Amino acid sequence: MCGLGAGMAETGRLNPEGRERALAAMRRFQLLSEGMDLPGLTCVATAAVREAEDGQSFIDTVKEQTGLDIWVIDGEEEARLSAQGVLLGWPGAYGLICDIGGSSMELAEIHDGQVGKRVTSPLGPLKLTGFDPGSAALDKHIEKIVASISSQLGPQNDRLFLVGGSWRAIARIDMDRRNYPLHVLHEYRMTAEAVEETAKYIAAQNLNELRGRCGISASRMALVPYAIRVLTQVVSTFQPVDIAVSAYGIREGLLYEQMPQEIRDRDPLIEACRFAEAKDARMPGFGRTLFNFVLPLFPDVPDERMRIIKAACLLHDVSWRAHPDYRAQNCFENATRANLGGLTHQERVYMGLSLLHRYRNKREGTNFEELYCLLDEEAATEAEVLGKAMRLGAMLWMSKSTQGGVELRWHPDKRLLQIAMSAGAKPLFGEVAQSRFKSLANAMNAEHEAVDL
Repeated sequence: MCGLGAGMAETGRLNPEGRERALAAMRRFQLLSEGMDLPGLTCVATAAVREAEDGQSFIDTVKEQTGLDIWVIDGEEEARLSAQGVLLGWPGAYGLICDIGGSSMELAEIHDGQVGKRVTSPLGPLKLTGFDPGSAALDKHIEKIVASISSQLGPQNDRLFLVGGSWRAIARIDMDRRNYPLHVLHEYRMTAEAVEETAKYIAAQNLNELRGRCGISASRMALVPYAIRVLTQVVSTFQPVDIAVSAYGIREGLLYEQMPQEIRDRDPLIEACRFAEAKDARMPGFGRTLFNFVLPLFPDVPDERMRIIKAACLLHDVSWRAHPDYRAQNCFENATRANLGGLTHQERVYMGLSLLHRYRNKREGTNFEELYCLLDEEAATEAEVLGKAMRLGAMLWMSKSTQGGVELRWHPDKRLLQIAMSAGAKPLFGEVAQSRFKSLANAMNAEHEAVDL
């Protein structure tokens, strides 16, 4: 965090220390990009540089010292790029993007994969530091600006996506308040009531102790009391159905800008899992076969859950290099804490639990039990069934000569699970496979039998 806009309200100029920090960062990224043999960097400056009287001087200095060209964008373009960044992680997302920087706050609506109306405002916390953070004057100032934003955007009652470091800091504090077990900020969800409670929590805490617990820098923490007042007013005004934290913003929006539509339309979760399978699995491509094998067990699941089942099948073998005693742990860690997009926290735990059961019969006695509370009992049982089905399928489809020779059949009215095999595939159904088939049936509370295909 450079803080280029710190003190600019009084001086009209970029913060001198911030300029040095920004230049140092630019030099570092320039050298890193050269070391990685990258084709070039796209450099974007936002509110502080576009508003400062010495903004052009800073751009010239960067060019002179690094050779990098800076693209100064206006507020509406900043809002558009932030919204596109969210679309990279959530294709087809709908709602309102709220991106807070140091010197401005941008909002943009998204629907059907497109960016709609956009608004910029001077509600960056660095511009609010002239107020006492707990004062009525600050709240009145924020309320007036948010009301103006609302009149321009109209009703926005869908999801609110939060983009920006100050929002992520508030999310960390909300996690601390709730003693939340999964410390992944992307797709962390809050409610309007949670925002109100966290505002009270921040006001009642020693900020130095709080930032230490939450891993927030001192410079960022100094802005949190202002940012939480802004967020409280935004939520109160727009009344979103829910609130999601996004780790994706302008940076990802610039990537999205360069993608052809065919790439934009792909599911980021499935693409990431396909990449992991191609890189790390013993039999790349087998995940699709395994998905088709387990599919009969899930005839009525919605599309949102089906994509998680597919993702789990693609990842089922990527941890095979780990010692057998630790494969289940590695799988769960990978699913719940990996840098994956398009995945809610509940879906992370569902996928992690299914992969844990891919290698382990029981989930009790692990280091992850505090996370199980994020799933209800029905979802946890479904994840167990998926994991045990993958565990069985991995034993029965290892030869191309037997593909199409084994299938699962589920009769929910009879609560009967069948495995049907051709004569050529039966040698695969040894003692261990039979034991895994029985374990799968038990998880489904079903009778089981093997039949001829």
